[in-house]
This record gives sequence, C-alpha cells and structure tokens, in this order.
Amino acid sequence: MKQVFHYATGISAVLCMAMLFASCSKDNNNNNTNNTRKPSVQIIDNPRFGKILADSNGRTLYVFAPDVKGTSVCTGSCLVTWPLLYIKDPSVSQGIGHNDIEDIDRTDGQEQLTYKGWPLYYNVNDTKEGDVNGDGFNGVWFVAKPDYTLMIARAQLVGNDNKNYKHDYTEGTENTVYIVDSMGRTLYAFTPDKFNKNNYTAADFSNDPTWPIFQVSSVQSLPSILSKADFGSITVFGKKQLTFKGWPLYYFGPDGANSRGINKGVSVPSPGIWPITNTTTATAPPQ
Repeated sequence: MKQVFHYATGISAVLCMAMLFASCSKDNNNNNTNNTRKPSVQIIDNPRFGKILADSNGRTLYVFAPDVKGTSVCTGSCLVTWPLLYIKDPSVSQGIGHNDIEDIDRTDGQEQLTYKGWPLYYNVNDTKEGDVNGDGFNGVWFVAKPDYTLMIARAQLVGNDNKNYKHDYTEGTENTVYIVDSMGRTLYAFTPDKFNKNNYTAADFSNDPTWPIFQVSSVQSLPSILSKADFGSITVFGKKQLTFKGWPLYYFGPDGANSRGINKGVSVPSPGIWPITNTTTATAPPQ
C-alpha cells in the first residue's frame, strides 16, 4: 500500500511509531480497572468531523471500506500505516452500545476490535489527540463515527447467479466501490424508477420482502466522499424512502437481513437492472 506520510526519516521511525500504537492499544488492558480513566473507546468532538470515535487517549479511529464483510483485509505492510486497535475487555463511553464493540480473530493470528462490524484502526499520520489525517485516503479509509447513516464498501460483486461482475455488470473479477448502510448491507437502485419516483413497490407492500425500501427519511453523517446534497426522501404509500441522486434506494431481501457485503441483487433478473450506487451514479431521469 502506498504510504502517505513524509515526516518520518526512514523506516525505523515508522516501525517505532507502529510499535508505539501497538503497545498502547494491545497491551493497555488497565482501562477497565481504574474508573477514573477514560473509556477504552469513546466519542469525542472534532471541529471538522463532529462526533468521532477515539481511544482512551483521544487518538482517532478509522474504518476501511474493503472490510465491509467484517473481516479485516488490511494485513502485512498495510498495518504499518494503519495499526489495528485491540484492547482486552474494552470499556465504552456513553453513546456506544456494549454490543457495538466486539473483537475478531484475524487471519494473521492477531485480535482486533470492531465497531458495528467494522474493524478499527489508527493512522500513523495522526501524531496528537484530535488529529484526523487519514480520512478519505484512496477513497476507502474513513474516520470512524457513531452516527453514520451510510458507509462505503469496496468488494467483488457476486450476483444471485453466483457469477462475478465488474462495475459495468460484465462478468469478471474486480472490486467495486458502492454505498451500503451503516451495518454494511448493500443498497440498490431500480433502473425503471424515475427522479424521486418509486415504480416498483406495490401499494400493499406485497413485493417489499423481495426489494425492501430503505426506510430512512434523512441522513446524519456520511463518509467524506459523499455529499448530503445528493440525498433526499420520498413518501411511498405512507412510508419514507431515502433517495440518492433522485434514485429511490432498496435492499435485496435474499441478501439477508444481517449479511454484510452481500450484493446478490446485481444479477436480478439480469445484470444491471438493480445496480449498486456510488459517486459515479448518474442522476435519475425526470418523471
């Protein structure tokens, strides 16, 4: 992975910093034994990003779009720039549910904390409390926040037909960037829809189990590559549905209610009828 910091003078400085992060995060297990200490994972206010997640020392935490399935794919040299967060028996501040913070076993044998299923990391460019120098890197690294309505994923598209698809819905292997909800569930548009017009959902919602509408009326926080101006909402037979660039947003029922990073809907009934959405998505056509 390309490293973006320039202040270190040689790889030894980088390794020292990585070791410092590791020693502070993995070996500092006393946060829960001293009630006067700050929680292991806390919410702090940042003048640019609002409420963000940080460790007990105020060091900013990040999430990685390719980790959408809840498994860390940042390994090897990636961890030099993005050290992982691990604290045994972590405590949390108000506003963070205890079930929001979990630990996972990584393929490299280490453990790592996750927030709502997203593995948590530091960035070595952050040298003091409140620094947020890693957000937006390569369009896939984002500051961890407690109130994301949506997130960005980067993963292989695998249709309901078990075939791999590229971003243009031709068959092939390629990691595609797309919008998911805060828990990593894929959101889709429907090509017959028009600007702020849902042409799919039946009045009695009898077909909603297959393509459930995304029932959110407004967004709170968004990853920094997305703009709130692109989002709106419509009323569909009495229920609110979020829109992106005028496209009503849906889940695909067979993806599963708790299945992160699954995108089977891209091949139903044929590739591209129910596309994923991202920053390159064109505005929906007028009604």
